[in-house]
Amino acid sequence: MVLVSAVGALLDGASIHHLLLDSNMSVVEGSLGVIPRRILVHEDDAGAARQLLTDAGLGHELRDEE
Repeated sequence: MVLVSAVGALLDGASIHHLLLDSNMSVVEGSLGVIPRRILVHEDDAGAARQLLTDAGLGHELRDEE
């Protein structure tokens, strides 16, 4: 949860629009963390978002580009 909040704050600070998915799944799963929260950015902003997170030392948290 803290990581998702930090990433969201970084993206907000850079004015990169993003969408948080699965944030309410803790109600269904009982807060076990089985279903990870995901942050999506538009493909037009993906490069800037990747660079921002890499510069912040969070590049290891990124999924490979699909």
